[in-house]
Amino acid sequence: MNVIGVRHLGSYDLLEPVGEGATSVVHRAMDPYRRVVAVKEPRGDLAADPAIRRRLAREAQTMARVRSPYVAEVFDACLEGERPFIVTEFVAGVPLRDLVARFGPMRGEMLTGFAGRLAQGVAAIHGAGVLHRDLKPGNVMVAAGAPKIIDFGIAQESGAAQHTQAGVLTGTPGYVGPELIDGGRSSEASDVFSWAATVAFAATGRPPFGAGSLHGVCFRVLRGAADLDGVSEPVVSLLRLALRRDPAARPSAAWLATRLTVGEPGLAFAAMS
Repeated sequence: MNVIGVRHLGSYDLLEPVGEGATSVVHRAMDPYRRVVAVKEPRGDLAADPAIRRRLAREAQTMARVRSPYVAEVFDACLEGERPFIVTEFVAGVPLRDLVARFGPMRGEMLTGFAGRLAQGVAAIHGAGVLHRDLKPGNVMVAAGAPKIIDFGIAQESGAAQHTQAGVLTGTPGYVGPELIDGGRSSEASDVFSWAATVAFAATGRPPFGAGSLHGVCFRVLRGAADLDGVSEPVVSLLRLALRRDPAARPSAAWLATRLTVGEPGLAFAAMS
């Protein structure tokens, strides 16, 4: 049944926009089986930009490799024609950024469980040979207390060539590792740093390296001046490990996930080896 005013993209009915970025818009949509999905397409004339199309294709390819209950799943992609798009799972939740602003920081078992599940999601991404490269509170949806990682717009395969440009930072200031500020390559350890900064935000309601000018935030990242005041054990000890200045000294996401285990009915913290 067609609804007056509903736009169509391929075989999908676009119901309403639910998110916008600099280059793309995400719609809540309905697929031919009446399932609610998310459809992402480039904004306006950007659909004709070859670089935007390549980025959309890379996003679809990297998402398709990952399987985890804590990572949004890709269902379909149309990368040809006038209006390329990708179709992903629609997460009926709110961004971590907005959740914390509305209800305050996470505490106790809620925080431990959230951090552990988010680490499992990052570990699944790395296990599929992918780097997310932009993990942050705006790219983590929360539904029923569980995280779901979204937006693989700048994700890459782990072994893919990375081209850095002087003065250009890939990722979001305050959530990227110091090695990237220094012009280094993204790695699994960089995603682990982003995991820690995101969990710190969930636990405190504050960006761990503060706000303000880009220079000031980057300076605090390079100094290792993370504000973890108010974060309780066992999470704070793991954050300190994951925020180490040296990427080689950070634990893996899989290691972190095993230290933040989800039990029934409560949560347990496995002693660090």
